[in-house]
Amino acid sequence: MPILSRAALVEHLVRTRIAGDVATPRDNNLSHYRKLANGDRHYWLGLELGDRWTDEQDVLAVMAERCGVIDDPAHRVGQDTIDPELTVDGLDRMAARLRKAAAGRERVLFATGHPGALIDVHSRVAAALRAQGCDIARIPGGLVADEGYVVQFADVAVFERGASLWHTHSPEPMNAILDALGEDGRPDLVIADHGWAGRAGQRGVDSVGYADCNDPALFIGEAEGTMQVTIPLDDHVLDPRFYEPLTAYTLNAAGLAA
Repeated sequence: MPILSRAALVEHLVRTRIAGDVATPRDNNLSHYRKLANGDRHYWLGLELGDRWTDEQDVLAVMAERCGVIDDPAHRVGQDTIDPELTVDGLDRMAARLRKAAAGRERVLFATGHPGALIDVHSRVAAALRAQGCDIARIPGGLVADEGYVVQFADVAVFERGASLWHTHSPEPMNAILDALGEDGRPDLVIADHGWAGRAGQRGVDSVGYADCNDPALFIGEAEGTMQVTIPLDDHVLDPRFYEPLTAYTLNAAGLAA
């Protein structure tokens, strides 16, 4: 795949609605910000936020700064946005962390709560790091969490229940993995999303996560230093192939393109 310039990638992100005018409506975003501020731990995505974020307007301010949602608190319904420039900035920060991982031949764990959209993104990055000598973490068999199983496909940990891969925000699958790996098998870096990324960061592992504009916790995690990098994007667009130029750009910026 040809590597897009920054300007061309921004155009692609807007055209495919990975960023720009995204599908997630404003009222859904604000509802999630409010629930996080009210202490609903489902929306903390595995982080421990204590009583530091009890004002939803503070959450909105972080999301306007780090994700690019509309910063007007009076805007309650209709369209919301992700700034594509912030998306590419996040990819560049991720690329810097990938360069470090490759240089140190680190142990890297990949996981996703969005297997229908992001599993190929994670898998391609895993393959590029393996080619540089990194150890891609293999999770033990038989792990259970949330009345389902934690399994691994194409180097990416996912949650399975009833013979199907599930969309999940829960941090419990990541707890199961880190507990099973123990200190000897602990990864140097986790690349994930949702509660998988948040819980890894909370447990002291360097964590890079993709996050949508209705998932504020990971952006707060980066603001507080618990997350290494949080990349703003719509995490489930119409066609998973729309993410391919984004992945190619990131690997090229990291010096990992084949």
